[in-house]
Amino acid sequence: MSNSKFLFAPCAGAVAVLAFAALGAGQAQAADTAATAPAAEPADAVDAVVITSYGKSLQAAAALKRSADYGLDAVNAEDIGKFPTRNAAEALQLVTGVTIDRQRGAGLYVSVRGLGPQFQYTELNGRSIAVNDLIENGGAKGRQFRFEVLPAELISQIEVVKTPTADMDEGALGGNINIKTFKPFDLGKKAAFSVRETYNDVRKKADPSASGLYSWTNENKTLGLLASGLYDERHVRNDRLYMVGWNLDKFKSVLGSGLYTPTRTRPTVETEHRKLYSGAVSGQWKPNSDFQTDVDLLVTRLDVDYDEFGLDIYPDDATFATPQFVAGSQKVVGDTVVAGTINNVRWMASRETSLNRHDLTIFGIKQAWTPGAWAFNAEYGYSRARSYHPDGKATTRDRIAFFAPLSFDFSRGSTSIPQLTTTVDYTNPANFVGQAFDYTWKDSRDSDETFRLDGSRVFSGWFTKIAFGAEQHNMNRTYLRRDWVLNDILNTPLTTLGASFYETMPYKGFLKDFAGNTPRTWVTPTSDAYYKKMYTSAVAAQPWSAADLRNSFIVDQKIHSAYVRGDFKFDLAGVPVSGNLGVRYAETKQLASGTLTSGSTPVPVGYLKEYKNWLPSLNVKLDLRDDLVGRLSASRVVNRPNVTDSAPRISVSRDSPTASGGNPDLDPFLADQYDASLEWYPAPTTAVTAAVFIKTMDNYITAQNTTIQVPGRGDVLLSASVNGGDAEVRGFEAAYNQSLSFLPAPFDGFGVQASVTLVDSKANYFAGNRQIKDDLVGLSKQSYNLVGYYEKGPISARLGWFWRSRYLQSIGSTTTAQSYIAPYGSLDGSLSYQITPQYAVTLEGSNLTDEVRFTYGKTKDQPMEIYHWGRTVSLTLRGKF
Repeated sequence: MSNSKFLFAPCAGAVAVLAFAALGAGQAQAADTAATAPAAEPADAVDAVVITSYGKSLQAAAALKRSADYGLDAVNAEDIGKFPTRNAAEALQLVTGVTIDRQRGAGLYVSVRGLGPQFQYTELNGRSIAVNDLIENGGAKGRQFRFEVLPAELISQIEVVKTPTADMDEGALGGNINIKTFKPFDLGKKAAFSVRETYNDVRKKADPSASGLYSWTNENKTLGLLASGLYDERHVRNDRLYMVGWNLDKFKSVLGSGLYTPTRTRPTVETEHRKLYSGAVSGQWKPNSDFQTDVDLLVTRLDVDYDEFGLDIYPDDATFATPQFVAGSQKVVGDTVVAGTINNVRWMASRETSLNRHDLTIFGIKQAWTPGAWAFNAEYGYSRARSYHPDGKATTRDRIAFFAPLSFDFSRGSTSIPQLTTTVDYTNPANFVGQAFDYTWKDSRDSDETFRLDGSRVFSGWFTKIAFGAEQHNMNRTYLRRDWVLNDILNTPLTTLGASFYETMPYKGFLKDFAGNTPRTWVTPTSDAYYKKMYTSAVAAQPWSAADLRNSFIVDQKIHSAYVRGDFKFDLAGVPVSGNLGVRYAETKQLASGTLTSGSTPVPVGYLKEYKNWLPSLNVKLDLRDDLVGRLSASRVVNRPNVTDSAPRISVSRDSPTASGGNPDLDPFLADQYDASLEWYPAPTTAVTAAVFIKTMDNYITAQNTTIQVPGRGDVLLSASVNGGDAEVRGFEAAYNQSLSFLPAPFDGFGVQASVTLVDSKANYFAGNRQIKDDLVGLSKQSYNLVGYYEKGPISARLGWFWRSRYLQSIGSTTTAQSYIAPYGSLDGSLSYQITPQYAVTLEGSNLTDEVRFTYGKTKDQPMEIYHWGRTVSLTLRGKF
């Protein structure tokens, strides 16, 4: 592990320095090119930019931003099949105002301007996409899109729209993210391929990857076809030591009231074997200048073979024995018991395995007709996502345990390993007895269907265009889950079960760079013996239980919307002004179906929810000078609740007396947002931009806690979502990119890209009866990136540092403290050599400084997680013809 950190201060002063540097460079470049920067490009200016390098991709993105009718940022492929990073989410962190969430080292979810993944609206080629769910550990996610199922090699560009217009689909408080794939009319007759080998220094295994693309058009470019495909394999190992949360007043009789003590704590090694298959086909037909048909089909399959080795320590679980805090052993810091001894604690070794499959199919067809001043589009899109367990085998969890004292010490801080010791040898199988065997089957299906009609007419006066349209949007989430908890071996000595039921943990070096006395290896159950012994055909044939029915749900949404938008262009006091004004109307009808229980009797239920929203928007663009653009915008936006939050469901935890539930009566998030920006383009290869924004939200969704009775479990704390708060986000963002070609050779190949986002939140809502102020889930108040690149002759190199400040991970509950992800940065880089005009070899690396992610509770005196996934390095050969 490396503790090195980059100390770039994200502040307005730094932005001013960058702007000053750009001014000098811009003047130097202008002396070589023209007396002034070029006038604003037309909307199709990007087509004139031949993107063959990272610098050219930045230039194309800046041209797109400059010519747009609304506020956006973009990231472009450097060449065919060569996106700036391996992962599309990681590429998006190059965009100003965007941060990402990493899972096991890979970028997975995207946040825009401080608002978390659920607040983004993701499209492929302008059409919404069904969302793949996370079924690995039983969790049912909401609307956040998993970018891992869209291979970066198949992407040509990603746009992030920050100030929407009336013709855009509603549904985003953060940003509308539009992912564009390659089209044959864009590429002509071309082919490309890549082969890659990737190595992770924690798993210490090399993995293959290969992709290919072929594009064809006829001679007069009236017909085009494109096909592409990818296979990618990856082995992952993550070392984690995490604690579920700090609980209030668990040992009040010994410690008194008002103190937090640790709950379930777990050293664990998580491994994955991931295989991604993807294929895309695109066709375009344009028999004349007024008529064009586009058809797209993309199919991906991600198989994740998951195998986890854990040692759970339960200091406050009374299911099998009553833990007793040893009076006088406690060490208290503030309101937290950071050290002490507890007797009768369950130590449970577990093995969790599953094969999780994520399928995604996306189909779209668009018919465009442009007779004279009119333009009409008819569009149909359908996508289907399914996350499930193939081959008839679901998630298994084998458990063995012993009961012994726990001496804990978290006082070393949130970035050090806690001391977790006991008097029993957890490497000796003779000390363990059997516990329950869990078998969980999950199937999550999401479909998204859209019918859309658009029309527009252009005019020659100050009123330049009228656009109108209507859309029907059908979305469905069906989530099915069954749980078997089998107690056949409960309290049976492990040695009596036999050697086939256990093994020594097959991985060594658990968090080896952290010194401290905590479990590093332990007896672990095997993966098959428990399943073969207990999951019999008779068990499989059991009917659905009341708990299974409570866990499952269907949410069906039908959305009808229509819009009208007017574009204008005129001079005001000698300043060219352009923009658009419009309004969108959206009507949502939701039917949430599931099962609740009356006593022990399952009762099917269905809840109808309707809401209607008028969503006006205004975008104004001012060409203040040939090289200076100002923008003003205002809009009303809506974001529908997470699907799981709207479902009539109750899911009870196996490992703690808690449960989560849905609320079909939730109202959507609504917000008024305002944006003002300034963009300076002193030279074609230079851009300096800044923006301020405000998002005022009402109907903010938060958690409410209720104690319920669950048969066989007693009192359980149920957490469900409710509308109950207001929130406001205010922020500033700035970006700078420039090719330093004015420097003397060989330094004229250098370039720089940088951005900073500063966000502040005002919020007032509740987690149970605990008040949360001025904190929103997923919001980092500071984030920035700094990228340096060099392109000269056959050599191309890039090194980037991406950093975000701490952010709220979970709001907790009445009796559980909230949790925060500590500040985190990643150093990523690449080095490429163009062997011939057709072939290039690239060496890429991520997390080069081997950073570790840390989590803590209400304060840093409540350490919660150490999360280490290591460095990843890949070597790629690319070819194009």
